[in-house]
Amino acid sequence: MVFLFLGLIILLISGKYLVDSSVVIARLFRIPTIIIGLTIVAFGTSAPELLVSVQAAVQGHPDIAMGNVIGSNISNILLVLAATAVIFPIMVESSFVRRDWPILAGISLLLTLFILDLELKRWEGLVFLGIFILYIIFSIRQARNPRNADKAEINKPAITMKWWTAAIIFLVSCAGLSFGADILVKSTSEIAGKLGISERVISVSMVALGTSLPELTTSVIAALKKETNISVGNIIGSNILNMISVLGLTAVISPFRVTSDTLRMDIPWMLGATLMLFLFMIPARKGKINRIEGGIMIVAYLLYIYFIFTV
Repeated sequence: MVFLFLGLIILLISGKYLVDSSVVIARLFRIPTIIIGLTIVAFGTSAPELLVSVQAAVQGHPDIAMGNVIGSNISNILLVLAATAVIFPIMVESSFVRRDWPILAGISLLLTLFILDLELKRWEGLVFLGIFILYIIFSIRQARNPRNADKAEINKPAITMKWWTAAIIFLVSCAGLSFGADILVKSTSEIAGKLGISERVISVSMVALGTSLPELTTSVIAALKKETNISVGNIIGSNILNMISVLGLTAVISPFRVTSDTLRMDIPWMLGATLMLFLFMIPARKGKINRIEGGIMIVAYLLYIYFIFTV
């Protein structure tokens, strides 16, 4: 158990410094802030899930590879976003309902279709990576729209780091992510064996919750600052990237099998959480996720955790 938490801590710290150093390097090379926010920062926050899933697939632990992503998507909505709504009701922009949610729902259904044969193949991973490229291009074009330009910008703190310092931190962070992922995968497998439960259960609960901590931190801070649009966008964007980039790259590197329990239980809960998010965001023009709805989502998450450990 100690090594599980050690792996999570190394992953989270490495992920944070990977994003920070990448942003510094990108700004030193005068890469536009919009592109930094939609690519480097967005992809960087998914780095823990990516490294864990790739390591798990390569080392022959497919339940960890898939469970990490599916569990993260469930906890992002039913726990992270729900906790944010309980702290401060979330006002929802119409673009989230009309544009971003349909993309999330479509990719979720596509993932379900891909794993009906209980396998995520290399060509299916390539399809996801193709969608990832199109999604980034689409997001950048949307952000460059004059009406959305202000919303797409991220803070621009003064550059206080030398380029070579940022490069060293970047390399060390990459090594830390790989090391932390390796520890996490091995400790998860050992814990599952000792407790007599499946790797899938540990992955969709403890591991997924741990790799969702960056989203939880970002969303709670945004809620305290009453910048709740950041919370919704952060969660939807993270869930989309988890599937098309993390699972896409993992399948391309090492195609893997999916257990029937994942298809029977975890996927329906992920689709249900996505549908619940839509129902709580409408009507599109004056949508708001209130404290009661946030509480309902938290209860749903607790029920999911109960079912996976008992059924």
